[in-house]
Amino acid sequence: MFMFNALLAAGLALQTVPAATAAAPVPMDPPPPPDRVMAIPDELREAFRTQVLDVAKAPESRLRRMVEFMLGEDGLGLQYEGDTTRTVAESYRTREVNCLSFTLMAVALAREAGLEAHGQQIDRVLAWNLIGDVVMQSLHANAVVTIHDRDFMVDIASNSFFSAVTDYKVEDEAMLASFYGNRAMELLADGRLPESREWLDMAMTLSPEDPKLWNNAGVLSQRIGDMAAAEGWFLRAAKQDPRLMSVLYNLVALYDARGDATRAAFWQGRADKILREDPFYQFSLGERTAQSGNYEGAIPYYRRAIALDDDEELFHFVLARAYVQLDKLGKAESELKAAYRLSAGSDRPRFQAKLDALQQMGR
Repeated sequence: MFMFNALLAAGLALQTVPAATAAAPVPMDPPPPPDRVMAIPDELREAFRTQVLDVAKAPESRLRRMVEFMLGEDGLGLQYEGDTTRTVAESYRTREVNCLSFTLMAVALAREAGLEAHGQQIDRVLAWNLIGDVVMQSLHANAVVTIHDRDFMVDIASNSFFSAVTDYKVEDEAMLASFYGNRAMELLADGRLPESREWLDMAMTLSPEDPKLWNNAGVLSQRIGDMAAAEGWFLRAAKQDPRLMSVLYNLVALYDARGDATRAAFWQGRADKILREDPFYQFSLGERTAQSGNYEGAIPYYRRAIALDDDEELFHFVLARAYVQLDKLGKAESELKAAYRLSAGSDRPRFQAKLDALQQMGR
């Protein structure tokens, strides 16, 4: 399950837009120490004990109750709100979470229930979001709970838990770095640069070798007018992760602004080559085309995505959807069968239902 929300916010500076200026910003507290980010407040612990721990003893039953407690109206009733990354206590107070805030709470509560849990980063970029005048590269996070050697994924995008689709485990230290890094970029978008620096420094202390954080340090350096430092951070990040799209675009923008057409063209060529080989970027182009009503034009992008990654059920599903819109039901059925074959857990009944409906249409 994917959501357009930052896990490790990667800022893309818009060179033609002046830095945001906030009029008399309200002072905010300094970054909390790491041990407070996932700390469960007493009131939440008591509600969790009453509604989950006292009524469910078996591990899977506790996990199911936990998800119902977090998302159900009789529990916390958490709602998705993507603009702010919160501590567990803040999420409890506001009842609003983005995917990282939800993951922090899910991991903390699962451990409170005696379950093995960790964060997971879904390392696939599906969108670029504009927050203020900063573009954020959108990644996704969720929690994985392990019971009897079986992994279950807990996600704000679903009101249930299901077998995990694992990209890679995120250790607590890296997850906390993501928390501080996200808040740093949120503050940067608000023009609160000294505070942004304070939060970013905390993130980099916890995860000093993360190229996404180096990229963000470059964006912050640009905002304070230190272009030499920005270039250094961007080049360091690009060397560490040559496929990090945000830093490639930032280098293009930096050299364009400097009037260095040769270097700008070099980095633009690097970016273009990576995007041509990125199945999720091809998927996003197809989605943009389909949303304009041009399903015929979307099909080549979906097919390109499948050619690059034939094992992704989502690509087959959206191609089937396009074929249905064009009344090409035989081709749609073939792609839905592929999506069903590749799917697992709670997605299988959904694909089967669509396949059954499609077969009824074709009779």
